[in-house]
Amino acid sequence: MAKRQTSKFITRQYMLSEDYEVFYYSDTHFRSVGSHSHSYYELYFFEEGAVTMEIDAKPHSLQPGDVIVIPPDTGHQAMLTDPEKPYRRFVFWLSKPFLTALESKSPDCGYFLRRAETRSRYVYHFDPVAFNALRTRLFTLLDEIHADRFGKATAIDLVITDLLLFLSRTVYEQEQRRNRKEQLSRYEAITHYVDGHLDEPLSLDALARRFYLSKFYLVHLFRENAGLSVHQYILKKRLAACCDAMLGGVAVGEAYRQWGFGDYSAFYRAFRKEYGMSPSAYLELHSL
Repeated sequence: MAKRQTSKFITRQYMLSEDYEVFYYSDTHFRSVGSHSHSYYELYFFEEGAVTMEIDAKPHSLQPGDVIVIPPDTGHQAMLTDPEKPYRRFVFWLSKPFLTALESKSPDCGYFLRRAETRSRYVYHFDPVAFNALRTRLFTLLDEIHADRFGKATAIDLVITDLLLFLSRTVYEQEQRRNRKEQLSRYEAITHYVDGHLDEPLSLDALARRFYLSKFYLVHLFRENAGLSVHQYILKKRLAACCDAMLGGVAVGEAYRQWGFGDYSAFYRAFRKEYGMSPSAYLELHSL
């Protein structure tokens, strides 16, 4: 299939079609066309070779499975670092009006391209399974383009939409996993700090300042990970510390002051609410 669909490399950097063009190249001794830009989107799927892609004058050393997004009017150039190695890649050109038309029917399919464009992030890596799924879609697209079958135009639109949606969904899910990992790491850092400073004044404002976060985000972080407000988390930790101290022989009056409670009445109310009994009853129950 791949050999039949391989294109002869063209040096032109403009579209003959109003909507899209797709190529599968496999060659050696590639001759770079120099740094250039164009008025349409270019999706470049890197399969094999020793290639550095320069985008906005910044070099990116490519590895198999990389997908590169070149937004309109963005300077770029592919350069072989070893011309003896086979150089295989798909190139997919997509006009701005065609993307807009696709988004009018399926808004989610443009997420990947728009995200890359607004964030100036051009290179994305796909694992072998995901990249193979992309290859399958691209070869299906080439089959549809070069065949003369009933419903060809509709089939091509569907394949392109599926391809863009697959890219968008994969990148979105990668971002969500990365955001979740970063969020969990941040939450763990804050709770580690709180656990080590229960004997000191702790407030939402103070924690937000210390970790350079908004109070709104801090509240969300604790609700998401602990199911508690920041105040509830701190209160539970302080009460648990008081219990450990009292069971270790520290007097009640000393324990509540040691672990951040300003007065006994506040400590007593919180204790009864948490454990359903007074501190003295708790001690009696757990000292048996």
